[in-house]
Formats: sequence, C-alpha cells, structure tokens
Amino acid sequence: MEQYRLSFARINILIDKIVEVVIDNYVNVSIEMVEELDTFLNNALDHPYGLLINKVNHYSYSFEATLIFASLDNIKAIAVINYSKSSEEITTNIMKQRQIDQLNIKSFSGLGLGYQQATAWLKNQLIKSAE
Repeated sequence: MEQYRLSFARINILIDKIVEVVIDNYVNVSIEMVEELDTFLNNALDHPYGLLINKVNHYSYSFEATLIFASLDNIKAIAVINYSKSSEEITTNIMKQRQIDQLNIKSFSGLGLGYQQATAWLKNQLIKSAE
C-alpha cells in the first residue's frame, strides 16, 4: 500500500483505482483542501477511481466543500465508513443534500466488517463503470 500526505489528510492507495482518505482530526475541510485532493488524485491515479472515506477522526466540511467534494470529475463511487451515530447522520445529510445529483455514494458502519464491505462495494462499482 502506498501512502501520501496532504496538508489535511493521509492518502492510502489500497489497490489500483481505490484510494482511502483519512482526514486529520479537527479539520474543517475547505474548497481549497478539496481542490488539493482532486489535483493529487488526478495526478496519482488512472481514471476513473473510487474513494473510501474513512471517518475515523472528527472533522467537518464547509458548506462549499460539501457542494463540490462528491462531484469531482473522475470519482465513480464513494464509500464512507462511519464510526458513530453522529458521523453517520452527517454523511446521510450530505447524501440527502446532494440527492438530486444522483451521486454514487454509500455509507458503511466502521464496526464489524464495514471496511471490507466498503472496499468490495467500490471494486464492484468500478467494474460496473468499466463495462
């Protein structure tokens, strides 16, 4: 697994075209941070790719960042792993807010087999997009 460091997050390339993003504790993700992530991903990976957002830390998004984060051009699917009820509620609210965009996002529990289920789901979504 390759690991990289951005100004606000750790990036782990799990397998070809699937990237885990672990945002640092107590960060408020801004548009500039989303753009930094997008630039990194577009330079480091073949397109399209899937994101596994591992919400192991506590952080927030600016309103503007929520509007652009999930609709970056080359993302085909986003799996979000939540470890608490409040984290799950934030993910659900963002998904509802962006429902009209028909984004390919799915939430998973960090408890039990959530990480493995999220990775398997992302693999499946990338296979579907390649067909």
